[in-house]
Amino acid sequence: MSLPKKMKALVAYGLGDYKLEEIPTPQPGMREILLKVEACGICAGDVKAYHGAARFWGGDGMPGYAQPPFTPGHEFIGEVVAVGEGVDESIAIGDRMVSEQIVPCGLCRFCREGRYWLCQPHDVYGFKHYLNGGMAQYVLLPANARNYKIPQSIPTKKALLIEPFACSKHCVDRSQASYDDIVVLAGAGTLGLGMVGALRLRNPKKMIVLDVRPERLAMATRFGADLTLNPAKDDVTGVLAELTDGYGCDIYIEATGHPSAVQQGLDLLRKAGRFIEFSVMSSSSTVDWSLIGDAKELDILGSQLSPHCFPQVIDWIAQDAIPTDGVVTHLFTLEEWQEAFHVAEHDKTALKVAIQP
Repeated sequence: MSLPKKMKALVAYGLGDYKLEEIPTPQPGMREILLKVEACGICAGDVKAYHGAARFWGGDGMPGYAQPPFTPGHEFIGEVVAVGEGVDESIAIGDRMVSEQIVPCGLCRFCREGRYWLCQPHDVYGFKHYLNGGMAQYVLLPANARNYKIPQSIPTKKALLIEPFACSKHCVDRSQASYDDIVVLAGAGTLGLGMVGALRLRNPKKMIVLDVRPERLAMATRFGADLTLNPAKDDVTGVLAELTDGYGCDIYIEATGHPSAVQQGLDLLRKAGRFIEFSVMSSSSTVDWSLIGDAKELDILGSQLSPHCFPQVIDWIAQDAIPTDGVVTHLFTLEEWQEAFHVAEHDKTALKVAIQP
């Protein structure tokens, strides 16, 4: 296949300074793979980076993670169109692939210990000038990338959920939820809905999903939640106290990104309960830490990325073992990227918004 010398790509130069440009089409080197992008989801992190969140550009005591110019997008899928020398012989032109968000260095302490997802340099597609993402016609997978084949039978809208639902699975794995647990999941966005599906496979005693949007609660019910509540309208504390004889839930998963959900979880958990923090917060959250220690002796766990989750999630989606219908709500062309970002941020009917170059 003859590749074009140039390709269309969204290029980020700084806070709010994003441009659709023509740039050289990357050429794969040793052990590298070039994909023709089929589609790329817009993550909440992409939107926050566009608007200049301190986590990405620095400020509020943070050094800043982004290194422009770069092409955003880590939730991409695509077709292999070229390979460099040394690529595994099992990978062929025409294969459909997905790549984990992080490209581990292989050298740091965490990589040497086998915990590659905690890699100290923490290079994720779509935030560094040397690791461009999928909001372009082509994307280069480096030699250290962790790549997986996607069955041709999986439709685009389902395949787009492999990356986010892999993150959802890791969070649920961290929760260690089992058949005798009462689990409260706060947040029924794309990732929360992925957690509903993964939790359903663990069959907890009761799965309670919280969200302030009725349409998302309806989807959570369809995806397998036993009970849904709106914290803005329902007496969540009272309902949970009645269900648990006043003790509280066993597990609380925070997937809203809203600081108020942290205190909510600490209040709803029973003594010796388990709190799993998943979200990237919109702002800092302040709590009384004595509630974690002296009052309840809680386990507090974080969840980062999706280690060892992609193969299982690909299989789940291929077999329809977890629900996916209706999660990808909007598809836009690369030329419509501004509208796509706007919808992802402001449209209350939107869940997963994606770009098809």
